[in-house]
Amino acid sequence: MNVLQRIPGGDQATLISIQALNRFYTRGDQKIVASWMTRQDREETIADNVAYVDRVLETTSGVVSDKTTPDVVFLGFSQGVAMAYRAALLGKRPAAGIIAIGGDVPPDVKDVPAAQWPRVLIEAGTNDQWYTSAKISADEEFLEAHRVTHQINRRDAGHEVTDEMLASVAAFIANG
Repeated sequence: MNVLQRIPGGDQATLISIQALNRFYTRGDQKIVASWMTRQDREETIADNVAYVDRVLETTSGVVSDKTTPDVVFLGFSQGVAMAYRAALLGKRPAAGIIAIGGDVPPDVKDVPAAQWPRVLIEAGTNDQWYTSAKISADEEFLEAHRVTHQINRRDAGHEVTDEMLASVAAFIANG
C-alpha cells in the first residue's frame, strides 16, 4: 500500500492493495514474504486467486458497484504482475487497464481474445535481473501481435518501483 500511496494523484482514487495469499519465511534471515502460488496445483490456484480478488472488489467500500463499468486498473509488481493480468483478464470485473512493473505476461492469459484486453502499461528496469530485456521483448512482441494497446517504458533501474515509474503510472491512469 505504501507504494500505491506514492502514485502522484493517488489520493484522488480508491486504492486497494491485495496481498499475496501464501506467506512463508525466507531462507537465512527468516523474513516473512508472500507468494501468489507455486507450480503445484497451478490451474486450481489461479482460479482460487482470481476468485479471491473478485471477492475483495465486491466487498470493498469505495469501489463502484456497477460491475459493467471498467473503472478498475490492476497494478502488479514482480510476481504480482501475473496476478494483475489474471485478475484483469479472467476476473468478473472489466478492467480499464493493466500496469505491469517488473514482471511478464503469464502464459495462461495469452489465449484471452484481444477484444477483452484493456490497455497495458509496462514499466521495466534496464538492470532488472528478473524481468530481463529478452522477457520485455517477448511481451512486446506478444502485445503487438495480439493488437493490444500498450506502452512500454524502460527505465534506468533494477527490480524496483521508482518515482519515475509511478509518475508514468499516474499519467496512464489519468489518460484512461
